[in-house]
Amino acid sequence: MKLRKFLLATLLAATVAPGAFAQAKEQFFPLLSYRTGPYAPNGTPWANGKQDYLKMINARDGGINGVKLTFEECETGYATDRGVECYERLKSRPGVALFDPQATGITFALTEKVPTDKIPLLTLGYGLSVSQDGQAFKWNFPLMGSYWTGADILIQHIGKKEGGLDKLKGKKIALVYHDSPFGKEPIPLLQERARMHGFTLELIPVTAPGVEQKAAWLQVRQMRPDYVLLWGWGVMNSTALKEAQATGYPRDKMYGVWWAGAEPDVKDVGEGAKGYNALALNTSGQQPKVIQDILKYVHDKGQGTGPKEEVGQVLYTRGLIIQMLSIEAVRRAQERYGKGKVMTGEQVRWGLENLALDQKRLDALGFAGVLRPLATSCADHMGSTWARVQTWDGSKWAFSSDFLQADDQIIKPMVKAGAEKYLADKKMTRRTAADCQS
Repeated sequence: MKLRKFLLATLLAATVAPGAFAQAKEQFFPLLSYRTGPYAPNGTPWANGKQDYLKMINARDGGINGVKLTFEECETGYATDRGVECYERLKSRPGVALFDPQATGITFALTEKVPTDKIPLLTLGYGLSVSQDGQAFKWNFPLMGSYWTGADILIQHIGKKEGGLDKLKGKKIALVYHDSPFGKEPIPLLQERARMHGFTLELIPVTAPGVEQKAAWLQVRQMRPDYVLLWGWGVMNSTALKEAQATGYPRDKMYGVWWAGAEPDVKDVGEGAKGYNALALNTSGQQPKVIQDILKYVHDKGQGTGPKEEVGQVLYTRGLIIQMLSIEAVRRAQERYGKGKVMTGEQVRWGLENLALDQKRLDALGFAGVLRPLATSCADHMGSTWARVQTWDGSKWAFSSDFLQADDQIIKPMVKAGAEKYLADKKMTRRTAADCQS
């Protein structure tokens, strides 16, 4: 009997242990994406960049200190309800690190859920602007900028072009925006800037997905604004540029957010988009070492997620950045909780809150010149508020400004007030100093 029990135990260990060991050495990255519908032209390269970076880290480095990286995509179609379904299905996977919702509406919904589930949200350049305040939003990380910082930088740039912010008095600026949480986010900041500088802000919503904009551009033609800010995504962007061309609105008077400044937005418009401006969080092109490594370790091996010619484009590169920051958060967490171990969502949250990517580290990662250094803290979940303006010359994007930084004197009081209201509404309190160390 003892021999039989021993043999059964040995057999059980042989069948169970390898699977358990594999689970224990895999960090899982759920990838919410949208490769279908009107947002697919923009969502696809973004998703491809994230996948390719994970594949490259596995192929080149063997994962993170020996921990293999795994992933699974879940199609949301940019719909909030489908995004929540994806989250609920993937959140319990062993080794889940974090979620990048890839949509502001989904972010709003998941912000209510992640404190209970203890899984961080990485919302690079989108999401809730007030979530920059890490002492109020423990689980949200709007790294590299929010819609408030983006709107602020655009107003600064336009003011500089006019010869000073005081020259904006009496001007008329129209916001043509996606009628969704994403499109509405910059409005409070723009209203504050309008109050400060005396310009008129005209709000022109566009019903999602934005394939029909004739009524909006009729309003633009009637208003004759000095500038148009475009807060669009997906097919809305190219449609807006075509309508501007049709109504004769100067493209050089148009400024888009960084989600309206990629190749899919302008390539079908071509010369018709010449002079159009948009914010840029990152560079494009195949020169950076990280891009060369992607080509060498992934695409040259036939493992690329999308077409090779897409590698290095604006949104593809942004996908690489998002995944790099995710992986660096895991690596940072391992420094505290154990190298070579799979990190929990709570441990990865600490890693996101303690990122310290100086120029030397970015160079080592192959991102020299691609983005600016970034450092986060308990109080600051954004880490960087810099962006540049780029202009479409009819065939390619070219930078047309130096780096500009959002004005903290304006934004921080707004962030604090918004965060305090959120905490009051949810009957929550600010994190303690002890919690910031946890």
